[in-house]
Amino acid sequence: MALKLEMQGQTYGPFVNEYTARDVMLFALGCGAGSDGKTDLDYVYEKQLKVLPIFAATQIVDAQVTKTIDYGFNWGGSLHWGFDLQIHQPLPTHPGKLSTKVLLKGLFDRGEGRGCLAQHIGETFDEAGTKLFTNESWDCALYDGGFGGPQAPKDIVEIPEREPDFEIEQDIPLNQALIYRLSGDDHPQHVDWEYAQEFGHPKPNLHGVSTAGVACRHVIQAMFPGEPERLTRFKTRLTKSLYPGARVKTQIWKWDDNCVHFRVMDANDPDTFYLNFGLVEWK
Repeated sequence: MALKLEMQGQTYGPFVNEYTARDVMLFALGCGAGSDGKTDLDYVYEKQLKVLPIFAATQIVDAQVTKTIDYGFNWGGSLHWGFDLQIHQPLPTHPGKLSTKVLLKGLFDRGEGRGCLAQHIGETFDEAGTKLFTNESWDCALYDGGFGGPQAPKDIVEIPEREPDFEIEQDIPLNQALIYRLSGDDHPQHVDWEYAQEFGHPKPNLHGVSTAGVACRHVIQAMFPGEPERLTRFKTRLTKSLYPGARVKTQIWKWDDNCVHFRVMDANDPDTFYLNFGLVEWK
């Protein structure tokens, strides 16, 4: 089936989602917070609840958004490629309603057998009309390359060759994808073993935003612990599928006073990187 190229340049929505403190806590659990019963409890305990900033990314990868902006790709080959999240105002912890408009900015051709890259830009507002965050999100449709479209623009964040300034390791619980999918991304590749194997995965893989949530927690732990509201930008590329049960290591390099570059690797395999070319900025 041909891609619906005419959908490029159109804005969809608004997509409206209500959230409560329970949604914020459930999301953090799906990003590994508190998996050892004690680390990052401020994201999952109402006593002094903090919002894990990557929660902002859920508004553009929500199943309703994905199904509405269906440009004719093969769902079995759909993978989250990366995103650049800019937070203008921290999300309040009290219940609220979020409204997101999403622009399908472009479809880019990686070539036959390599896939189509889709660029989405979502802007999310609160009930008062204040813009809370902007998310440039990229998806790869692995089976839809070779349609004659333009090449994607190159955008690489430098990873230093020196040893990292910080390293944080964590085991990914076997049920993390099952928890994370309750935050709105219900693609079957994250839960259905037969479906995952049909499309080349040995077992269901972890959502890209969940993996990013792990990295986000680690950077905050290292650079500004207990103050996630200071984060203003989170950017990364998703470079390999992560399967629950793995042990990951987040490597962090100081870049300037309010910026680090990072990547996430397999703690037991130095050649496997799940996230790469990442940066975090804060105020």
